[in-house]
Amino acid sequence: MHVVVVGSGIAGLSAALSAAQLGAQVTVVERAAEGEHGGNTRYTEAYLRMKSMDEVADDFIDHFMANAGGYTDPSIEQEMVRDYEDWSALAKSQSSVDPELLSAFATQAGPTLRWLESAGLRFDFLPTAFITTTTTRLLPVGGGLTMVETLTRACKDSGVNFRFETSARSLLHDERRVQGLRTSAGPLEADAVILACGGFEGNPEMLARYLGPSAVNLRPVARGGHYNKGEGIRMALEIGAAPNGDFGSYHAEPIDPRSGMAEPAIFTFPYGILVNKDGQRFADEAPGTVDAHYENVTRRIYEQRGGIAWLIVDARLDDVPNWQKGSRTDQPPVRAETIEALAAELDISADALAATVRAYNGACREGEFDPLKKDGLSTRGLNPPKSNWARPVDRAPFLAWPVISANVFTFGGLKVDRHARVIDQDGRDIPGLYAAGETMGIYYRTYTGSTSVLRGAVFGRQAAIHACGGAM
Repeated sequence: MHVVVVGSGIAGLSAALSAAQLGAQVTVVERAAEGEHGGNTRYTEAYLRMKSMDEVADDFIDHFMANAGGYTDPSIEQEMVRDYEDWSALAKSQSSVDPELLSAFATQAGPTLRWLESAGLRFDFLPTAFITTTTTRLLPVGGGLTMVETLTRACKDSGVNFRFETSARSLLHDERRVQGLRTSAGPLEADAVILACGGFEGNPEMLARYLGPSAVNLRPVARGGHYNKGEGIRMALEIGAAPNGDFGSYHAEPIDPRSGMAEPAIFTFPYGILVNKDGQRFADEAPGTVDAHYENVTRRIYEQRGGIAWLIVDARLDDVPNWQKGSRTDQPPVRAETIEALAAELDISADALAATVRAYNGACREGEFDPLKKDGLSTRGLNPPKSNWARPVDRAPFLAWPVISANVFTFGGLKVDRHARVIDQDGRDIPGLYAAGETMGIYYRTYTGSTSVLRGAVFGRQAAIHACGGAM
């Protein structure tokens, strides 16, 4: 049996290694050169929403279900409580996170991590960039880079053939099934094709088409995202695959646009104020713990003129223990001794910024400041409010960082079932075609944090197991 895997991030490598272990001949097609392969996985710390090696976090299911799609027809929702075989074609092709898929995700997360452990990876509850948190996170020791290097080596030891600097073009298929893949180096016949080649965060045409013209202000959060051109999604849609996930959205992360490092995140904004180019506040900087709310705040930054804002803090930031872990940029802040001087450095109206800071300071009230948990220290009579950690910005020196929204990955992708089989618009699986990782669509509205790498590993492995005849 010949399995072709497109992409070599966590989804593709998990699929390739699983298929090889099950006796398949495996070819991995990868756009990047060897040593730069691995997509977004190569550059991430790979947070995993787990409370142990064997159990997902307590809020895993609830968060997904709270962001499972749009306003689904209740009659279709009622179908989804029955056995999957009894669902109508309409329900099977519905754009939503269905309970069948989510159950498989949660159930297979632990066994998948144990399988990764057997491949040479280690996991631990290591420190994260979040100063305040609401959920548990497990991490691979060495992050995503170690995942890519370890699994690539395991794949090669298992006989997987890598074709680097080769791009997928289209699917080979007839009326019955997918039969292989056309690539930039020629066709590859296959018994199964597993699409694990990312989303479309590296494709400006698709970004503008699905996200709108303001997408010009986005950039991938790390170099690996530039390789994700969306061809896996496109080629499957072209043969009738059902779309899934929120095509008009993406996982947003606040970063310093001056930095060229991977993921130069700015997670310290709950302890200051955010202002736009007009010197105005536009969002509640601290509705809750930063890990739970940074995405929604970042989306508000994206909506501002030019897609940019400034985080402004004062000397009180030093009251936050180890605040530097939440400021991951390699660029220094802009510094000034007065708000007016800071405004000049930021090319913002001094009068406007001074008025904004004055109004904010006047709305701050007395109370106990606790930087490590939600403290309820909020503004009074201010719109928009600041719900926690609201203290005056009045002690020099004043510091500022520019913040834009990075596009970590796009939400829109392909509809798959629990085995990662791609489903067509008539609710049937497309024989021989699978999708995993970013290429499958699963997120709507707000990202269920620390589940993307886990999604890639789980469904990459499930795709290979089913393709090789060992469905779980």
